[in-house]
Amino acid sequence: MTTTPELKQGIREHLGQFSLHVLLVFATGLTIGSERAVVPVLGEDVLGVESFLVIGSFVVSFGFVKALLNLYAGKWGEAYGRKPVLILGWVTALPLPVILIFAPNWGWITAGNILLGINQALTWSMAINAKIDLAGPDQRGLAVGIDEAFGYTGVAAGAWITGVTAAQTGLRPEPFYFLAVVVVLAFLISIFLIKETVQYAQAEGDDDHHDANLPFNEVLKRATYGDRTLFAAAQAGHIENFVDTLFWIAVPLYLTSRGLPIDAVGLVVGIHSAMYFAQIATGGLADRIGRRPPVVWGMFLAGAGVLGMVLVEGYLAWTALAAVSGLGMALLYPNLMTVPGDAAHPTWRSAGMGVYRMWRDAGYGVGAIVIGLSMEFLNAEAAFYVTAGLMFVSAAVVYLWMEETHPEFGTHEPPAPATPGSKAVATED
Repeated sequence: MTTTPELKQGIREHLGQFSLHVLLVFATGLTIGSERAVVPVLGEDVLGVESFLVIGSFVVSFGFVKALLNLYAGKWGEAYGRKPVLILGWVTALPLPVILIFAPNWGWITAGNILLGINQALTWSMAINAKIDLAGPDQRGLAVGIDEAFGYTGVAAGAWITGVTAAQTGLRPEPFYFLAVVVVLAFLISIFLIKETVQYAQAEGDDDHHDANLPFNEVLKRATYGDRTLFAAAQAGHIENFVDTLFWIAVPLYLTSRGLPIDAVGLVVGIHSAMYFAQIATGGLADRIGRRPPVVWGMFLAGAGVLGMVLVEGYLAWTALAAVSGLGMALLYPNLMTVPGDAAHPTWRSAGMGVYRMWRDAGYGVGAIVIGLSMEFLNAEAAFYVTAGLMFVSAAVVYLWMEETHPEFGTHEPPAPATPGSKAVATED
């Protein structure tokens, strides 16, 4: 799509900047992935934490902070531009490797993950919005798919690299030297190489559109409960992050309890995240067949993979089912995020996606509590059963309530526009 001759959109037209944002989202994934295999085992074996609920607290702090900052990151990105928010996100990550290396107790790890939550919210939010700015509406699904594919490939690579390093050298400090290098390089790239992109979203907007300047509180209402399709997307995003939380907390502890060494655990967790690379195809697929089918298929497939992990035994079987659940996540993850991207006007799209990402990433915090309680008062297997069951229920909600939002052949119609003086939510035509 061409907005003005000077502001032409498209991935090919902006390949250099688009590629830099791909590199940065890969670094964002490496940052969180560096914790995936090592930190839960560090808490149990080095810091002496015996409670599964306490071990889960570091994901709780991460999840709720990331959820809240997602809400404001989109708003800040529209007010101040994408680049300043991106730089701030990498500034908050700079102390994290030092905290992980020297933390004397689990409280320090939990506090450090507040910084990780801020980092992930600000950097990933700006990465996805910048790619959408550059790509334009015709390649929106592909842009989201590429973003999530490389981000979660980073998660997989971070988990594998730190798992192998920990197996060879110990749980700390060596695995976190790698993290320090990643954070510093990403910080420097953000300052010196990244250019602002918010002007593309502003130019894409249609000034005579009656909800182009929708107030933030109305964006919050619409993306949460004012639109049944967007509610279905928000609840699905919330529940699907239980799967990601399961692979962060329960899977490493469950597999080590079954006798699997830490490097093999890192590979199983990494394979799950590596399957997210399929998003590079599933995002583009949704541009051709719509958002709803991949979301429904992915919810059921991810739940089935999680359920299967406690019904089998052995390294190869666990790896295969981790891959199945990862493939399900690859189908649903970028296409859920594209739903608010479709439904929002360009001038408040960043804020609308921020609301979705808030509810989605609150699933980390709620999921950590639910999974921790299941492991604490029942057993490790219970966390898998609960997560799978919730995925199936959430998938049913999507199937029954979510309408298609693809701009070319979608069936979704937003709520009716607000009349003068009405408190109803303003909507798009």
